[in-house]
Amino acid sequence: MRIETTIQGVHAALAPARAARKSIAFIPTMGNLHAGHLRLVQEARNRADVVVVSIFVNPTQFGVGEDFEAYPRTLEADSQLLFEAECDILFAPAVAQMYASLPQYTSVQVNEIANDLCGKNRPGHFTGVATVVTKLFNIVQPRMAFFGEKDFQQLAVIRHLARDLCFPIEVVGVPTVRAADGLALSSRNGYLNELERRQAPALYATLQTISAALLAGQRDYAALEQHATEHLNGLGFVTDYVAIRTPWLALSDNTTTEWVVLAAAKLGKTRLIDNISVRLPLDVNSSASQPVNA
Repeated sequence: MRIETTIQGVHAALAPARAARKSIAFIPTMGNLHAGHLRLVQEARNRADVVVVSIFVNPTQFGVGEDFEAYPRTLEADSQLLFEAECDILFAPAVAQMYASLPQYTSVQVNEIANDLCGKNRPGHFTGVATVVTKLFNIVQPRMAFFGEKDFQQLAVIRHLARDLCFPIEVVGVPTVRAADGLALSSRNGYLNELERRQAPALYATLQTISAALLAGQRDYAALEQHATEHLNGLGFVTDYVAIRTPWLALSDNTTTEWVVLAAAKLGKTRLIDNISVRLPLDVNSSASQPVNA
C-alpha cells in the first residue's frame, strides 16, 4: 500500500492506473477505522482495479462545541488495517494541504435536505462535508465512491451533489455494519460508557418497531415519529429527531414504496444516528402510500 500526504503525490500515484484505463474506487473517511469502514474497502475491492482511501479529520464539518480536537486520530493502526484489507493508496493529508487558508472563499452547499434532520442541530455541517468531498472527488477523480448507509443523510447529500455538479462518479451506498446486539458501528461508539453501551441498541430496536408498524399497515407517520421520540426519551436518550423519509429524504412521494426511518439521539455526551429502510406494499386501492404528515 502506498501512503501519500500531498495532492501531487496522489496524482502521481494514480497516473499509471489512469494511463492503463484502470477503474478507481474511492472511500473518504475521518479515520479511527472499524469493521464498517473495512466493509467499504471490501466492496470497493470487489468492483474496482484500484482502491483509494482518504483519512482526513475535516475541521469545517465540526461546529462550535463539537469534538474536533478530541476526535480520535489513529493513523498508524488505520494504516495497518487498510494494508491488511488490500487498499492500494492511502491519502492522509494535513489540514494545510486541504485548506491553504481558513476560512475559504469557496464552499459547496446542498440546499434543503442539508438543513433538515441532522442539519437543523448542526448548522454548517453538511456544507463542510459537501465542500471537502468535492475537493476529494476532484483530487482522486474516481469512477466510484463508497459511503456507508449508517450516515444516510450524508449519503443523500453526496448523491445530490454528484448529480447536480455532474461528477462522472457512481456513488455507492453500502449497508450498515452492526454489532451483535444491533448497534450500528461508529467511531463515536467509543465515547459510550459501559451503561450507555448497554442502552444504545435501543435506538435500532425502536427503528425496527416503526418498520414493523409500517409493514403492518400503519400510515400515521407523524404519530409513529412522536411515539418513538417519547419512547427513546423515556429510556434516557435525548432525541433530536425520528423521521420517515424517502431515500432522497423527501417528505412525501406517491410514486415510491421505498422509505427510510431515521433517528438521531444523544446518550450521555454521545450523539448516535441510525436508520432502517422499509419497502411498503403498494396499496393500489387507497392512499396508503401517502404519509399523513405530508
